[in-house]
Amino acid sequence: MHLELADETPAAPALTGRRARLKWLDDALGVAIEVPAALLVVLEIVVLLSGVVSRYVFHQPIVWADELASILFLWLAMLGAVVAYRRAEHMRMTAMVSLASPKARAFLDAVSLAAGLVFIGLLLEPAYEFASEELFVQTPALEITNAWRAAALPVGFVLMLAIAVLRLVESADWKASLGALLLAGLVVGGLVLAEPTLRTLGNWNLLIFFVLGVGALVFSGVPIAFAFGLATFGYLTFTTRAPSMVVVGRMDEGMSHLILLAVPLFVFLGLLIEMTGMARAMVGFLAALLGHVRGGLHYVLVGAMYLVSGISGSKAADMAAVAPVLFPEMKARGAKEGDLVALLAATGAQTETIPPSLVLITIGSVTGVSITALFTGGLLPGLVLGVTLCLLVWWRYRNEDLSHVRRASWGEIGRAFVIAIPALALPFVIRAAVVEGVATATEVSTIGIVYAVLAGLLIYRQFDWKRLYPMLVSTASLSGAILLIIGAATGMAWALTQSGFSQSLAVIMKGLPGGALGFLIVSALAFIVLGSVLEGIPAIVLFGPLLFPIARQVGVHEVHYAMVVILAMGVGLFAPPFGVGYYAACAISRIHPDAGIRPIIGYILALLAGLVVVILVPWISIGFLTAP
Repeated sequence: MHLELADETPAAPALTGRRARLKWLDDALGVAIEVPAALLVVLEIVVLLSGVVSRYVFHQPIVWADELASILFLWLAMLGAVVAYRRAEHMRMTAMVSLASPKARAFLDAVSLAAGLVFIGLLLEPAYEFASEELFVQTPALEITNAWRAAALPVGFVLMLAIAVLRLVESADWKASLGALLLAGLVVGGLVLAEPTLRTLGNWNLLIFFVLGVGALVFSGVPIAFAFGLATFGYLTFTTRAPSMVVVGRMDEGMSHLILLAVPLFVFLGLLIEMTGMARAMVGFLAALLGHVRGGLHYVLVGAMYLVSGISGSKAADMAAVAPVLFPEMKARGAKEGDLVALLAATGAQTETIPPSLVLITIGSVTGVSITALFTGGLLPGLVLGVTLCLLVWWRYRNEDLSHVRRASWGEIGRAFVIAIPALALPFVIRAAVVEGVATATEVSTIGIVYAVLAGLLIYRQFDWKRLYPMLVSTASLSGAILLIIGAATGMAWALTQSGFSQSLAVIMKGLPGGALGFLIVSALAFIVLGSVLEGIPAIVLFGPLLFPIARQVGVHEVHYAMVVILAMGVGLFAPPFGVGYYAACAISRIHPDAGIRPIIGYILALLAGLVVVILVPWISIGFLTAP
């Protein structure tokens, strides 16, 4: 025993020193990635805002602005994806992982890391080849080689590979890491041996790779983008003769839609309205107006999420802006924690269609539906679901004791309204800028950012410069995670289309009983399930291009269809036990998920009732669209 202790004692300092060096390397790598990513967010804002000012104010468009923005955007997407990978912020389904034992959870975490390592390693060479071929392509406006843009892909993958290796070396449980790597090697080796058989199976391979393969990876906690990418790469490599570079090309195509530039900019805008006090001003006015009513602060929560969603476009930013302001007072009035987090999650689902929702922007980019039409059509459906939630709140709190609550005077309400006017005006400023042609749906976010900065500095006098850099890095991280999913899902959707699956799906969906109504109901049910398993944006990117053409063929207006699938997907996204949005609401409000399981059932039923109304009354979605 003594000899064993003597042998172990000198090893501890060496281990500590190794970990210290690894941490230093990790921190240095983090700074080297995060600083350029934050600067790219700033550069995108400057470039797009310059385009708006030069075109609208000076009537002299900058012809190269969009091209430069596109080059910077791919770099932002890839570096943001690297930041998200380093911070473990890529979207993944952890519901099953969290139920596992500590030992099994450590192994699944190692599997997730190994899967990422395999994904990145497989794409490195094709990404380099893709960038090399772009050397011979010249951009039309700047007249430079397109390799400057395409180089973002191999550089991003190299950085992710370095982080993956670093995480493996840092791992304290080397047995789990070794087991996960061995499992990954066995799977790859098994696929290599099975390749001759797989090539004879035809479309049964879709079931093997895109149902069983993706399902196993997603439920194991592998980031969704990596699960999609691995399944696509495996399908194309082992069952077709398509070159592996096709995967990278389709990823580049999916991530390069200029309209997606609105994603990081609206994410940053959402963080700005919380930091500058604009969200607090809006909530303060609503609380003064309705705080004395039974269930009044619950109505305020519904209304505040509706208003804030119209500005930020990011559900996480919405919930983070509203919950800390309202929850302390609601708890003081006797509201139960479970009911609070359940309603917060339900309002997250309710507001998915409210512009400038990131999901609306994503649908527009992958299906070609007008972003302006989607922004116009999204207002009423969210309001309908808000009404159904408020009806349930009225029923639950109809007997609430408010004898201890002081009613705000009209003077206090008026003062709160005056303070909130600049914040309340922002959604109208954004919409007016698009409708009047001042800016495109992509550029309008820069106007909102300038407005929020000026309001924070000059009106609310609340602008924490120290928070600016972390906000920019968080923007890059969330945007990179979203955009990598869109890129991977675009490749997967292309593979499904090439296999003939989309044509088969079209035949099946057209043959559904009930015509357009039957198609809408089946789509709604499908997206509730898809939203809970894949999260919202991946489900839209993957199935939107397949289903929207079918919707048009069966006579469903594309904007009406968009509202139905977004709301259905939102219900799945925020419904436990699988919906990750629900767990995000719990994390933001610091309430245990178990507390909200029972209360949220009623709210989910209220959302479904609102969804049925939206399905049955198309006018709610398309009534305010301008007739062609």
